[in-house]
This record gives sequence, structure tokens and C-alpha cells, in this order.
Amino acid sequence: MHNGRAMPLPVPPSKLPAVGTTIFTVMSRLAAEHGAINLSQGFPDFAPPTRLPELVVHHMAAGANQYAPMAGAASLREAIAQKVATLYGAAYDVEGGITVTAGATQAIYTAIAAFVRPGDEVIVFAPVYDSYVPAIELNGGHPVFATLRHPDYRPDWDEVAALITPKTRMIVINTPHNPSGAVWEAADLAALERLTRETGIIVVADEVYEHMVYDGRRHESVMRHPGLRQRSIAVSSFGKTYHITGWKIAYCLAPRELMAEFRKAHQYVVFAVNHPMQLALADFMREQPRFATDLAGFYQAKRDFFRRELEGSRFVALSCRGTYFQLARYDGISDMPDTEFARWLTVEHGVAAIPISVFSPSGEDHRIVRFCFAKHEETLAAAGARLRTVGRT
Repeated sequence: MHNGRAMPLPVPPSKLPAVGTTIFTVMSRLAAEHGAINLSQGFPDFAPPTRLPELVVHHMAAGANQYAPMAGAASLREAIAQKVATLYGAAYDVEGGITVTAGATQAIYTAIAAFVRPGDEVIVFAPVYDSYVPAIELNGGHPVFATLRHPDYRPDWDEVAALITPKTRMIVINTPHNPSGAVWEAADLAALERLTRETGIIVVADEVYEHMVYDGRRHESVMRHPGLRQRSIAVSSFGKTYHITGWKIAYCLAPRELMAEFRKAHQYVVFAVNHPMQLALADFMREQPRFATDLAGFYQAKRDFFRRELEGSRFVALSCRGTYFQLARYDGISDMPDTEFARWLTVEHGVAAIPISVFSPSGEDHRIVRFCFAKHEETLAAAGARLRTVGRT
């Protein structure tokens, strides 16, 4: 107290002074306020397979209501090991090489926390998913930005080579790429392997959209490339694969030596993940192994449906080779900055989208917005009907 008055709370300087509320929260809230169709935040509007919640109830009733093992339920880690061996020919130690996490964001944050020290540099690719840079900065690292070139959003490996210094601790990659929908090719992974060979650089590979690769292409996981596998932490997401984003369960794989360090941080960040849901996922993976591999066809049909809905509009759909996001140019409609346009589109036309400039450290604005097509066809058709009127009146 000072002169009978409470002293103001001594709030220290922010560790993230440039960070506000995430754009996904902002646009979803705006969509709700205005009754707009929400194609902004990346989540399905349809239910997961009915068998999954049935299995959760079964395991809860059977008594799996206490802590799971810190690294994850053994049956789930075994199912993950079988999956990656079948898909990528990669053998991971069930005991020492696989950890179940509370979502992919936690896995990526924990990997950064475990290995990045103050002053270390971490290369990321812009447009960059919004959780990477704050995680780097919170742990004392310095983000270094490589550019994914508009409009195909492919990496320039000469640029990446020039960015590597003795301070480079880590490179974070994301393929299939959010927000662009670009998919890296084998040549990209080979280039990354060459650049990191005989270095101490760790690669964190965000592969949460691994099963959403279209038109006959193949997902090029770091797990397919032995030279990368030995230095990589690969992250995937049950939420994306099984339409259960609200469950917040993911996993990561790494060589035993890297995983030992990862778990030192993991046990104090989250310790363990929802037990009955892990057991349900393990059962489901054994019962329906084709669910994940059939996902590409399921989402390609939705992509194609939504692209047809954009025909006749003044939006120009860009290439989408993976993820469940479709980029579209609107420069034939308006010269508004993309953040302003996204708000206007939500309020005036009832469709919410994400402006792409928010993923760029420089705010680079190509008049492009991102739509999520992980929706019922009725939802996409209703959005398409509204989008075809934009710029017509």
C-alpha cells in the first residue's frame, strides 16, 4: 500500500512483445459474432469415426482413468511404430524413440525447449505457422527466416545454405505446408540432407498433414531419408488424421539419443497425455489401418468440390497439393490489405478466412486468403454461393 492506495502490479517486460491473440481465435470469434460460415480455423465440422468415442468409453469403464506412462501408452507407441515402418520403412525403438504428446504444438514447443539455448539460431520457412517463432523466442533463440517463394511456395536451398551459420542449432520444416498447401518433393529433402550433413543441426519436421497429399503424390517424410532421420524429430497429429482436433493428441519420433533429451523437457511440460483416448487410438489403428491411408482420397474430393464452388467467382484458386487449406487470390475483387479484406469478407459476406500476411515476418501481402475445406459439402456449397457474389454487387 502507498498512501492508502494499492500499488500497481509490477508487470515485467513481455517476453513476447509483438504477440497478441492468435489470428485463428480472432477470426473464429468474428465469424461467431456475425453468423458467418467459418472457413478460417482449421478444424472439421464433421464427427470422427463413431468407433473412436465408443472405444474411449470402453477404456474409461475398464478403469484407464489414471496417468498414462510419461512416454505414452505402450499399445499406442507400438501401433505408431508399426505404422511408420509400413509407410516409410523406418524402424523406431518403441521404448526410446516414440513419445505421445498433448498435441503437435506441444511436441514442437518441447523439441525447441529441449535443444535451443539462448543465442542459438533456428531457421524457419515463411510463410511460417504461427507457433514456431514464439516458441523459439521464449527459449532464448533467434528465428532466421528462409522464404517460400510465391506463388508455388517452394524453398530456395541456396538461400537456406547462406543462412546457416555456426550458431544454427535447428531447422524447422513443415510439409505438407500450412498455410500454402505446398508439398515438398524428394529433391527438397535430399537438399536438406546435404546441407545438414556433418553438422550438429537438429531438424524438427512438422508433418501433421502427412496423410493429406493429393493427385498421386507421395508424402516425403524425413523418416524416408536415413541421413535426415538420424537428426530429426518428426511430429504427426492424431487430431488431423482422425478428425479429433479437440482431443489434442499427437506424437513424435526421434533417435533414442534425441528422444532422451526431448523427454527431459516433456515430463515437466505436460508429463502424460489422456489415457483412455490413447488406448482408444491404439485399438482403432489396429482395427482400421486403412483409415489414415484413405484420407488423401477423402480430402481430395473435398478440395475438388470447393474449387468447383469457387468457379464463377472472382477469387483465383492457387495450387493445393496437400493439407486441407485452399489459398485464393482476391486482387481481382479489391486492393484492400488482406487482414482488412478478411474482416470485410466475414462481416459483409458471411464467410471467414485467414489472411496470409499474418504468417510472414515482414507482413508481405499478396492479396491472398486461406480457406479451410475440412467441412461438410453442404457447408462448402453454402460458402461457395456467398463467395460467388463477392465483387459482383
